[in-house]
Amino acid sequence: MRSAAPFLLLALAAGPACAQSDEIVVTGRGLGEAPGEAVFDVVTVDRARLQESASNRLEDVLRDVPGFQLFRRSDARSANPTSQGATLRALGGNASSRALLVLDGVPQTDPFGGWVSWPAYDPRRLGLVRVVRGGGSGANGPGALAGTIELESAGPRELRGVSGEVAYGSRDSVDGFAAAGVPLGAGFVTATASYARGDGFIPVVEEDRGAADRPSPYEQASGSLRAVAPLGGGVELQANGLVFADRRERGTAFSAIRSDGADASVRLVGPRWSALAYVQTRDFYTSFASVDAARTVASRVSEQYNVPSTGTGARAEWRPSLGPSVSLRLGGDWRGTEGETREFYSFVAGQGTRIRAAGGRTDTLGGFAEASWEGGPFTLTAGGRIDSWRISDGHLNEHVRASGAVLTDADFADRSGWEPTGRAGIAFRPASALTLRGAAYLGWRLPTLNELYRPFRAGADATAANAALAPERLKGVEAGAEWRPLPGARLSATVFANRLDSAIANVTLGHGPGTFPGVGFVAAGGEYRQRQNLDAIEARGIELDGRVTRGAFTFAAGWSWVHARVEASGAAAPLDGLRPAQTPKVTGSASLSWRRAEGGGASVAARYVGSQYEDDLNEQLLADAVTFDASVSWPVAKGVSVEARAENIADARVEAGISGDGVVERATPRTFWLGLRLGA
Repeated sequence: MRSAAPFLLLALAAGPACAQSDEIVVTGRGLGEAPGEAVFDVVTVDRARLQESASNRLEDVLRDVPGFQLFRRSDARSANPTSQGATLRALGGNASSRALLVLDGVPQTDPFGGWVSWPAYDPRRLGLVRVVRGGGSGANGPGALAGTIELESAGPRELRGVSGEVAYGSRDSVDGFAAAGVPLGAGFVTATASYARGDGFIPVVEEDRGAADRPSPYEQASGSLRAVAPLGGGVELQANGLVFADRRERGTAFSAIRSDGADASVRLVGPRWSALAYVQTRDFYTSFASVDAARTVASRVSEQYNVPSTGTGARAEWRPSLGPSVSLRLGGDWRGTEGETREFYSFVAGQGTRIRAAGGRTDTLGGFAEASWEGGPFTLTAGGRIDSWRISDGHLNEHVRASGAVLTDADFADRSGWEPTGRAGIAFRPASALTLRGAAYLGWRLPTLNELYRPFRAGADATAANAALAPERLKGVEAGAEWRPLPGARLSATVFANRLDSAIANVTLGHGPGTFPGVGFVAAGGEYRQRQNLDAIEARGIELDGRVTRGAFTFAAGWSWVHARVEASGAAAPLDGLRPAQTPKVTGSASLSWRRAEGGGASVAARYVGSQYEDDLNEQLLADAVTFDASVSWPVAKGVSVEARAENIADARVEAGISGDGVVERATPRTFWLGLRLGA
């Protein structure tokens, strides 16, 4: 029955399509922003800011948004991809995203693990980013516990014909990008490609290094192809393709990582409806090493030699006309994921003596309805959705590699359930420059296949999966104000309170040396953890952000303060009252940019991240840090500009992790770039 879900959703949109005859301008985008979005906390990152990042990394640009964070502070050049989940509002995490990331309407978290493959999303190929802070996305589907990050691809006008960039940087690094956006009949075609490589830096800080530590090189490439064409009757066809390849190493022997992916989607957009279908494939490889106490020798302890996964889905929405004051959104969505981790473990003399295969499938099928009313200074919105979920085909098979003798042959019982959620809010404009708003929402997230079935190692530490995990459920409220005192000026403040019930976390249950269920042997200095549902995580805080544009100058700043605490019992009782791992109390950012009408410009950015605990027991503290970035571009001939960029100018020590034996890892050190931009 679930295999028919995409066709049912497409049929939902097909009915109103026949009745529409209004012509539309081909844009390559989806339906416009609904009036009800005015009651929620929204931050927009424009095209100009996306182009002036010192690192050309989307995850770094998003750090401008107060409250945004990855599970680790490192970016996608040196971090393990499995630690690259995104969240907002200090809800914590365990590497899976608690924010819903979508590109042109398609969910982008990894189908197996829920993390984000950030090298696939070069900011220069994007036209706009909208960050909606707060859960219960409703129309965008489940998974938006902390908020929604919406990416829109750039069109021909933003790509400006054919262009390219190439830069050389510190540690023999290369960064290249090429794009073309050209009209094709009444539609258009865009194509982009990016490439980056570097010898990398040594992640372990100098005082903790040994002979086993070495630089962490990376090589990453991605490409996109989009075709948009009118079909008549006001209907627009959008076909999108995206591919990426990612190679990294984590700074020791036997720590190589490979990620490959390909996405394809087709979207039909009419004057008041849209229909989308997509498919995603991923392939992942990672090797884990253990380093001796003197850090002189690294030995392989686990090798996930193949982790294939697939995500498929569909979505449809209809916005019937109900008059000038009332807006209605009706629709549904379906997403299915399946995958399996295949792993060598229990290494002896450099060879894995056992083989593990574990995986399964998840499905969600939901429908939503949301209505908005605008009258005078008021905007009211309310909506709800109902989701059916299913976890199936869960299995764990382990056997001796040499003899084939079976060690474990477990099939986990299929599970299913229903999740009702919703959101509602009000915006009041007592004056043309001032908006007051309030909202309440419910959200939920299904455990990923990675959380359910895949054990993993990070240095000497090992974490077991848990096939019995329950879905996470969020309740939240917020109130805010937005003031626009002058054209080009915006100031916003939001206070919020969220409660995440059944929060999934990595819970410490033991210390090495010893043999533990689900992971095997853990060496001295290592921690044994298991993914478990905590009773709850509560987060209360305030977010401030503002932006002022005067002539060629733009100043933007943001600040977030969050008090977050764990509620836990049972085996996780030692965590009760502690702060969630990897969640700073304070984050802040500020940027100043200058843009010439004739081309070129400059920008500087500062970011602060407060101290945060590495571990769930709040025993290992990562220090706070301030970093400064800068970039400048200047035309030297028609269609040619010189650019210079600098990351972490002061070479601040940004601590990204602490192992169980106290070894500290850092994020990207000072990095300089010099290059050329070609094209309009």
